[in-house]
Amino acid sequence: MQKENNKKTKVILVFGGVYSSLGKGVAVSSIAKILKNLGNEISMLKFDPYLNVDPGNMAPGQHGEVYVTKDGAQTDLDLGNYERYIEKELTQASNVTSGRIYNEIIKREREGNYGGKTVQIIPHVTNAIKDKIYHLINTESPNFLVIEIGGTVGDMESAPFIEALSQFIIEYGEQNVLTILLSPLISLNSTSGEVKTKPTQHSVKELRSLGITPNLLILRTGFPVEKSTIVKLSLNCHIPENKIFISSDVKIVYEVPVKFYEQNIHLSIYDYFGLKYDSSKNTFSNWISYINDIKKIENKTKIALVGKYTDLHDAYCSLIEAIKLAGYVIHTNVEIKWIEAEQITKENISELVKDCGGILVPGGFGERGIDQMLIAIKYARENDIPFLGICLGMQLTCIEAARNLLGWENANSTEFNLDTKKRVIDLIDGSFRLGNQTCTIKPKSIAHKLYNSQTIEQRHRHRYALFHNDIIESLETVGIKSTMFGSYHEKQVVEFVENDKLRCFIACQYHPEFHCKPNNVDPIFTYFIEKSAKFFNEKNK
Repeated sequence: MQKENNKKTKVILVFGGVYSSLGKGVAVSSIAKILKNLGNEISMLKFDPYLNVDPGNMAPGQHGEVYVTKDGAQTDLDLGNYERYIEKELTQASNVTSGRIYNEIIKREREGNYGGKTVQIIPHVTNAIKDKIYHLINTESPNFLVIEIGGTVGDMESAPFIEALSQFIIEYGEQNVLTILLSPLISLNSTSGEVKTKPTQHSVKELRSLGITPNLLILRTGFPVEKSTIVKLSLNCHIPENKIFISSDVKIVYEVPVKFYEQNIHLSIYDYFGLKYDSSKNTFSNWISYINDIKKIENKTKIALVGKYTDLHDAYCSLIEAIKLAGYVIHTNVEIKWIEAEQITKENISELVKDCGGILVPGGFGERGIDQMLIAIKYARENDIPFLGICLGMQLTCIEAARNLLGWENANSTEFNLDTKKRVIDLIDGSFRLGNQTCTIKPKSIAHKLYNSQTIEQRHRHRYALFHNDIIESLETVGIKSTMFGSYHEKQVVEFVENDKLRCFIACQYHPEFHCKPNNVDPIFTYFIEKSAKFFNEKNK
């Protein structure tokens, strides 16, 4: 087991209590954001207790978005939050699942690396978990390593992680590890309206019984919290009143760091670790100004998002944030109209999108909803409505043009019809094309104007692509120009298509949403939202 000796890195552990979906990822990201803006180097780590090795094979409706890091790791969507808040590219090392831990241990056991010993939860699983922490500390040596523990305190699945972290605190030194519990305040509005603190009290007690004492308590709430409630929790949880913080509902998710900062959570963290607070390194005022500017925005627009997984908006988490952030750039609040692809027909498409300024077709897998998405793309093209296709959306853009402009009735992707005689989109080689890939841009194209560069790096997650030269050339004749290319296993893959005769008709194979940060939005989104807002305003004059 790797160990770190100089203890330069201070570790913050964040647990969730009572129930899931508390917004723990945003809370963790917000704490990291504040520390980053105080002049610190930050790294982050997410422990997920599920047995999948990674979420790559999980349905979006089950787990939400699969976020892809620059090194091609398929990870939890919270890594997207981490990257957006601390403006740092993370790697596979920042997301660890139970499945990955067990997979690595079983592989070692099968290779005889345990010398015939009985392989057990303690010490083998717990040591493997601790190794992931020490690896990040040793390789990155950040000032702070912020670790989010997925699941809820008391879950059976989380037990090995909590045991490992209990051991880690002793090994690394309590003075070097700060523990935070995020727990909800519950109000029974249907009866007396009284605030119930007992669930949080039990959650604190449960965590202590597992060998970990929370140093700070964050209360997740949607209503104002009385001083008496803080006093009651302080007495019953044995946590000082000034170490209890409120995470209240906000309209803009990026305001959460401001709310924490106003409560001086950073001073409590510095105080715990015995660190000297240097106000001269504090740049958090820039973030406050950014949030204040957003809150002043009055302009509005609406776009239609035609997707396969619209029942769970988390399936498009990074895309939602990219759209909002692009809107902030042009001082416009963007409303997303969610349209489940299977609802669409040729007869109702005009009614569904009549109040929208643009249409976006995002990524996805499988045959369900494909024909309906093609209807939406055709409608956007024929009516000159600003359009953006991403990944699957780009592939369908090419299929739609092949069918309706070239007259190839059977044009398809081999993902949906292996026997199609017109393979517009085809399997590259059977493996996922993941992570950062270099894209080369044609000069004098919309793509080149957007990126103002000959090459860019973009993240990918796909098996199928447009790479047949005869198809590319045929699409060019009907105005669907391929203006950006990448390569994969010696194949030239189309990365971007555009129709420069329309007000905005663009699509890309890569996932630009994974690159978007509050102060660095991918220009493809800014361009699309700007064109959509203009069209929206023209329609509503």
